[in-house]
Amino acid sequence: MSQQSALSRSLQIQFRVIGALLMREVITRYSRHNIGFLWLFLEPMMFTLGVTALWSFAGGHNFTNIPIAAFALTGYSSVLLWRNMPNRCSKAIEPNLALMYHRNVKVVDIFAARLILEVAGATASFIALGIIFTAIGWIKPPEDILKIMFAWAMLAWFGSALALLIGALSERSEIVEKLWHPASYLLFPLSGAAFMVGWLPDNAQKFLLLLPMVHGVELLREGYFGSMVHAYYDMAYMAVFNLCLTLLGLSQVRVISRTVIPE
Repeated sequence: MSQQSALSRSLQIQFRVIGALLMREVITRYSRHNIGFLWLFLEPMMFTLGVTALWSFAGGHNFTNIPIAAFALTGYSSVLLWRNMPNRCSKAIEPNLALMYHRNVKVVDIFAARLILEVAGATASFIALGIIFTAIGWIKPPEDILKIMFAWAMLAWFGSALALLIGALSERSEIVEKLWHPASYLLFPLSGAAFMVGWLPDNAQKFLLLLPMVHGVELLREGYFGSMVHAYYDMAYMAVFNLCLTLLGLSQVRVISRTVIPE
């Protein structure tokens, strides 16, 4: 067997493994709910709709000319995208430890299945809400779909890289999981979900632009609103940050893979 065909066969096996783990995760997580798999899309949709309603009743539209529904959609959907992935990967190996008996099941496969599921749910919710809000006249169609797609992909990359790191470190110490949850809540108001960087003083802008997800949210809103906003972002910085975070996360996954012993 040639080296190329061996690699192709190995990739096919791993894709089948991830597919099986993905279906197992869907059944395990959603089969007990009344509407089952639909919760994958409805959970983030309900959260975004709730935030939109609260902001509307609180008069959030008085602070900006941006439609409040569109502002909530772009902000909180992006938060749900990158924040939920580390939550799902934290302590993910322990409940799946028995699967490590199978030669083809790797630690990274378990993480990959959960990440794909979270990205799929958040993306479906974002698209569905965008179509619904546009159809009923709450928001206008986005001005640059390609920018939105690129920003969404960068945010998904950031969330995946962070999830690999948190997931691996949480298997080494329970403190990581306990620290991550309050940290995620602290990052929430700093992530750009509830503000535009241009609304803030210069000192605050410099500090917030150190956070990579802020760049993704800014680009996402520029793609949606175009000339209505003045966005601040550096996607090269976000790409370098994501790459370093990915390499760090994969290195920790490799360490964990050597220490995981099935019961």
